[in-house]
Amino acid sequence: MSTAANPPRSRNLPPILSGGWSAAVVFVATLVAYWPALHAGFIWDDDGHVTRPDLQSLHGLKRIWWELGATQQYYPVLHSAFWVEHRLWGDAALGYHLLNVLLHVTAACLFGLVLQRLWKVDEASMPRSYEERGGTPRLLSPPLFAALLFALHPVCVESVAWISEQKNTLSTVFYLLAALAFLTWHGLPAHVSMRTRAGSPCYVGLGWYVLSLALFILAILSKSVTATLPAALLVIFWWQRGTLSFKRDFVPLLPFFAIGIAGGLLTAWVERQYIGARGAAFDLSLLERGLLAGRVVWFYLAKLIWPANLMFVYPRWQVSAAAAWPYLYPLGVIALLAVLWRARKRARGPLAGILFFVGTLFPALGFFNVYPFVFSYVADHFQYLASLGIIALVAGAWERLRKVAQASSPAVSTTAGGMPALLLPIAIAILCILGVLTFRQCGIYRDNETLYRATLERNPDSWMAHYNLGVVLGRAGRLPEAIAEYERALALRPGMAEIHSDFGTALVRSGRVTEAVAQFEEAVRLEPANVLAHLNLSAALQQVGRVDAAIAQGEETLRLRPDFPEASFNLGLMFKATGRLPEAIAQFNRVLDQRPEFPDARANLVAARNDLGAALASQNRLGEAVVQFQAALRIEPGSVKAHDNLGLALAQQDRLPEAQAQFEQALQFDPADREARDALIQIRAMMNQDRRR
Repeated sequence: MSTAANPPRSRNLPPILSGGWSAAVVFVATLVAYWPALHAGFIWDDDGHVTRPDLQSLHGLKRIWWELGATQQYYPVLHSAFWVEHRLWGDAALGYHLLNVLLHVTAACLFGLVLQRLWKVDEASMPRSYEERGGTPRLLSPPLFAALLFALHPVCVESVAWISEQKNTLSTVFYLLAALAFLTWHGLPAHVSMRTRAGSPCYVGLGWYVLSLALFILAILSKSVTATLPAALLVIFWWQRGTLSFKRDFVPLLPFFAIGIAGGLLTAWVERQYIGARGAAFDLSLLERGLLAGRVVWFYLAKLIWPANLMFVYPRWQVSAAAAWPYLYPLGVIALLAVLWRARKRARGPLAGILFFVGTLFPALGFFNVYPFVFSYVADHFQYLASLGIIALVAGAWERLRKVAQASSPAVSTTAGGMPALLLPIAIAILCILGVLTFRQCGIYRDNETLYRATLERNPDSWMAHYNLGVVLGRAGRLPEAIAEYERALALRPGMAEIHSDFGTALVRSGRVTEAVAQFEEAVRLEPANVLAHLNLSAALQQVGRVDAAIAQGEETLRLRPDFPEASFNLGLMFKATGRLPEAIAQFNRVLDQRPEFPDARANLVAARNDLGAALASQNRLGEAVVQFQAALRIEPGSVKAHDNLGLALAQQDRLPEAQAQFEQALQFDPADREARDALIQIRAMMNQDRRR
């Protein structure tokens, strides 16, 4: 019977393969798997991404786009998104987590759409499938299976449950949209156009191309790893046709390559100049970087296939070109590519998937310095985008297995979806296992302490986790525990100025100031430009009575960073305490110039001018004293002490009416001011005597 005479039963089934139902399945499954993440808070580095107070205005938004260094990395689209999010829900973590989950769902659905388009083209010349011959539709199509694999795979948890990695989810959405737009344009006939009512041609193709380029730029400005898109598209075209055309394939992608290279180089420069991806931790030869790259590829591939022992910070490998065994990793990659190349005539898919995977990983393989290499050469979030290649390969292999099983056993018992009975339950079981692993992995991102303790359970030698746990415990007032973590971190990573500085702060708060001085001095020795270390050392030296040395450190702090009101304030206090009042006044004025609302700066400036005026008056320099008291009153008109001092200085100059006015104002502010009342009685008596004369 023909299909026309006997319509397939799929018309009577829920259209779960349609876009809306597939998206709903992906959304519900992802929301359940990531439910613990919605109850999480902010963790490490989130404060460097969620919009800071100084960037929350419209001027701050302008700085995000036009000022390098205003944000941690120059990803203005990402930080503009954070800016808008802060306007919507402020510092409520739930909003950021929910949006990240929604972006991940969107990326998974777009991934399914890309595969649906590509596999439809790939199968166009193949014999009609079982369903097309009148069978029932598959309940789990390969694109939907791939989308669910990506949505539920636990290696994605770090990118979705960590607010800072919204750069991954957002950039992937733009990346996949750009890919869809380009594939639409690339698949159109050479001169596609449609006529308007006026008869002029309207070129549809050009619009898709421009849209793709615009989306690609948005992706680059969200995270520069998306610069690999043009290379990925070339891999796709080769997979589809087995060959590449320079005019058809390469030429249209030249602007994409130019933009991608520029974005990648800018990010590499920012990593070095603003984030600190330089120094001894990055001193690897080109050969060592090649050995590292080979190991990184196999590491990520293994985590995708067997996602066990996932952690926030993996152990940092020692890379040495002297040993023989590290060469096995790059040689293994080369051998794999060679085998797949030889097999390309039978199946190009495996080679295409691996090329996409390795090519997308390229920015994180070790050839470019990225700051997290200080802690570890690998991290789950580095393979978020690259994992699409392997997941597509797995979904394609699963579909091929289904077809082979169905062709070899056409009479075998099948599910309602036309799949051999065992394959659908196996696929669903795999998805359920991945979902459970994702649910469990999300739990470690609840808060900083949970994250670092979970990391240390699996990687006890992570100095970064020990150090950051010490910071968390110190802020919570659990100082003995914090000190123990700092000591462990320094044992694992000696010579880290930042650890010495924070360790010293914990010692100060514990009353062990002398020991703290040693830690701050070591931090300054290791990193002479560390402004906070100089500031902390200055405060600690003052507490142990080494005031001259404390002042010297305060001055060095301001030399390194002139616009540091906290340092100016502390230096002003030290000048004031040692009687260097003009210098103290200069520092307090500097504070108020930089930050008018600085707490206590105004009060200390008034006090310093009062003290300087009193010192001048004691030297009978009454005119200068009056100037200081008047300056104090301009800053704080309600200062009773300044009114009293000014009144006394004026009285000593026989300016009795003016002195009387000052004491009267003092009494208006403080009726209980005994000094002003007594002085006022004396002045009135003196003025009465003058009248009688």
